[in-house]
Parts: sequence; structure tokens; C-alpha cells
Amino acid sequence: MDASELAAVLEHGENISVEFKRCGVQPEADAFETVCSFNNRFGGSIYLGVLDDGTVEGVNRSQATAIERNLVNVVGNPKLFNVAPAIETERIEYDGRLVIRVWVPAGPAVVSFKHVIYDRVADVDRRITSETQIAQMHIRKQNHFSEQRVYRYLKPSDFRFDLLPRVRKLAALKTPGHPWAEMDDMELMRSADLYGVNYDTGEEGFNLAAVMLLGKDEVISRIAPAYKTDVIVRRENLDRYDDRLIVTTNLIEAQAQISEFAKRYLPDRFMLEGDQTVSPRDIIIRELVSNLMIHREFVSPYPAKFLILNDGIHTENASKAIFQGQLAITSFKPVSKNPFIAKFFRNIGLADELGSGMRNLYKYSKPYSGKDPVLDDGDVFEAFVPVRWVEGDVAAGDLSVHSKDEHNQDETANDPSEQINDPDGTVNGTVNGTVNGTVNGTVNGTVNGLTERERSLLNLIGDNPSLTYRQAASALGVSYNTIWRALQTMKGNGLITREGSDRRGTWRILTPSQPSRE
Repeated sequence: MDASELAAVLEHGENISVEFKRCGVQPEADAFETVCSFNNRFGGSIYLGVLDDGTVEGVNRSQATAIERNLVNVVGNPKLFNVAPAIETERIEYDGRLVIRVWVPAGPAVVSFKHVIYDRVADVDRRITSETQIAQMHIRKQNHFSEQRVYRYLKPSDFRFDLLPRVRKLAALKTPGHPWAEMDDMELMRSADLYGVNYDTGEEGFNLAAVMLLGKDEVISRIAPAYKTDVIVRRENLDRYDDRLIVTTNLIEAQAQISEFAKRYLPDRFMLEGDQTVSPRDIIIRELVSNLMIHREFVSPYPAKFLILNDGIHTENASKAIFQGQLAITSFKPVSKNPFIAKFFRNIGLADELGSGMRNLYKYSKPYSGKDPVLDDGDVFEAFVPVRWVEGDVAAGDLSVHSKDEHNQDETANDPSEQINDPDGTVNGTVNGTVNGTVNGTVNGTVNGLTERERSLLNLIGDNPSLTYRQAASALGVSYNTIWRALQTMKGNGLITREGSDRRGTWRILTPSQPSRE
């Protein structure tokens, strides 16, 4: 490296593979923490004699040999490093000062320094202490695809071959005349690389990809006990959830279950693409769910998540990443995490070519929400697609499929004509149902400057100070979000106030022109 190359590094600053360190007569302990973290991540360069802000201070030339010797001695000391990382040093002349570059390649083993494991996250050396994080690091160090692991004692009876007629049908719909249509079950499994030889070990049999795609539930639970996808809707009950689905079945059925669940809770909007109408929501769900199925590390203890929150859709899944940080569509270079599973999904039309998922998310997120998605790769891959909720959109509390949790603490979405009970026992009365779109009880017309909805809400609160958002939404026949916005506006305008929590508190009317009742 010459001075011009170093200048470019200094300009860009520290990152996941670049670290600046001041250095006196010998490197400080934090330099060796960085050696450890670089070895455990993707490798990197430490520049001794450079301050954190990129200012070149240089090292003492008379101490350069001693510094390099100290680096070699410390990394080779088994009392300090459990495994000796490989390092190389290079001297760089820069503006009359000497900088020592220490290059640390990624190593095949998980390394600790002074019995502490460090990992590189952005420009920080982070201590790793949890068993889950350490397990993920070991997974990252594997130099093969875990989906190819062969289980030679698995038999055809351990699989859901009853799903193969559906697989053949989907493959034929995707590609007319697909060869799978004429194959028997075992021929199809071999063609899909789900049964074969692991040339690393010489073992022959069904592999992990076969188990995850077509295994019976009890077989999956024994081979991948941590495997599950947790699908949660959390838009009203922020402490728990509004609805939840836990999926532990094979990937083919899991893909359908998660997709249908998500469609019930996300608003659908259509756009014209050429002369055809398409649903951005369905395409976004397809890409996010397919990513959870295809590009995850199934031997990791980290469960996958599909979350529908007030700001949008969040997904998380364990990954075996070669890149750490936010992905950009302009520089993204896709790498298949599970090529056998990905190929299977492409054959049955549930995924397209590598990299198309990210392009589709960017393409359809903008018309769906007005914003771009955010994708972060690392030991855990995280995706976020914003959702723009508008009046009339489906809300979790408005759906008849809304389910109570195991403690029966969720409120239920009741029919407006039925009596509405507060599960906490705080409501002493009931909210009357609506008749022909009007609320029982009238508001005195002398209350000026209020909308009809605000007058109706004041009337409901007067009847029942413990009124909940969902009760009000049911009584007025509108969505939960509409009521939430209306009540927040009324609070901001000084008409009402909330005393206590949203769940157990009560409303109090502040306006002197309190509505009267006939």
C-alpha cells in the first residue's frame, strides 16, 4: 500500500474492516481486541499511528521493529489467544510519518483474546457473551452449506411425499412440460438435490434441505429443534400482540400459512403495470416470506420472525452472511445461502432468480407505502417494508379472525349490536350499538365547532368514561385507527383527557360545553 491508497482509507474512516489505533512503544490491548474481532468476522486492517478521526500521528521509527515483534509474540501467546490469528504487517510512509498496517485475515476458528470473544459490528469491537451469538459465530465459520448435511438414517416414510403431487402441479404451472411431472417420488428427490452424496464425507442419503422442505413435523423438530417462524400482529396491544401464528411445519406449507395470515392483516392496494393490475402487497409478502424460507440458517437457534407493526412489516432470520450492514440496490451482490432450497422454490414458482427479491421489494414498496424498504444483512438478516395505513384499511382489531391470547386478556372485536364487555372489569356499563348508522343518545346541537364524529365520541364517553378505542370503533362502525386519530385530535384540542393507562384508564371531558343527553 502506498500513500495515495492510505489517503483514500483515511478519507473514508473506520468501518467493519478498517480500524485506526494510536501506538506508543507498543500496541495497546484494544489493538489485540480488534485483531480478535477481525479474525472472527471478515478480516480487516489496523493502522497503527492513526487517530480515530483519521489524523496521522505516526509511530516512533526507532520502535517499529519492536512493535512488529510485539504483535507476533502476543498473537502467538496461548495464554492470551486460544488460537493464534494469522497477521501480516506493512510499513507505509505518509507525509513524513510512519504508519504500520496490520492485516488480519478471517480465520477458520472462533478466536478469543484473554478468554473473551470479540466480533466486529460496524466500526466497533463487541464482546460476545451469549450462547446464541457464539453459536451464530461458529455457524458463520463453517465453510459449507448446512443444507447439504446428509442424514443417512432417514427413510422415505419420514417425509411428506403426499405433498409431491402439489409440487408437480406448481412446477408444471411454472414451466409447462416440467420433467418433474413424469418422475416418481425418489427420482424427483434426486433431481432436486434432496437425496444424494455428500462428497465431503462420502455419505449418501436425504439432506437437511429435504427435511426442511418435505419432512414430517416430528422429524423437523428432532433435526432442527429451534426451527420456527413467529408471525405477530402488534398494532394495538403493544405489550403483547393482537394476533399470533407460530409455524413449525415444512417450508412448502409454512410459506402458504404465513402468506395467508399476513394478507388478512395488511391493506391491499392495486397498481397498473402495463395493461395489467397487480397487487404490490401480495408481491411484497411473497418476497419477504420466501426470503424467510430460503435464505435462513436452519441450524441456528435464532427463530425467524414476521412482524406486522404500526410502522410496517419487519422480518428477522438467522443468516450466514458474507457482508455486514445495510444493503443498497445499486451495489448489492446476491449470494445464495441455501442453493438447493432456493432452486426448489424457483422450480415451483415461489421464487425467481437470485437477487430478484430485493429488486421487487424496492420496485413495489414505493407505490405501496411511498417509501423504500430497509434491508440489513449480518448474522441476523433484517428487512423492513413500510406500510401506509389509511382510513378504511384492515386493522387487527377489526377482523373477525382476531384471536385471544392464552390468558384471555385481549379485547375482542364484538358486533356493534352486541353488548361490549371490558375484560379488565373496569366498565360498569355498556356501549350501545348503532341503529341505522347513528349512535343512541344525541348531542346537543349547541356544541359548536365539533364534527359529528367528535360529538358522538363525547356522547359515548359521557355514557362510559372507561370507553376503549375498540369499543368506540365498534359503536361508530369505523376502524380502530380512525378512532385513535379522532381521540388524539380531541385530546390535542383540549376537549378530553386520559387519566391512567390506555388499557385501564378513563376519559374525562374538559370542554365546558359538555354535550347534554335527552
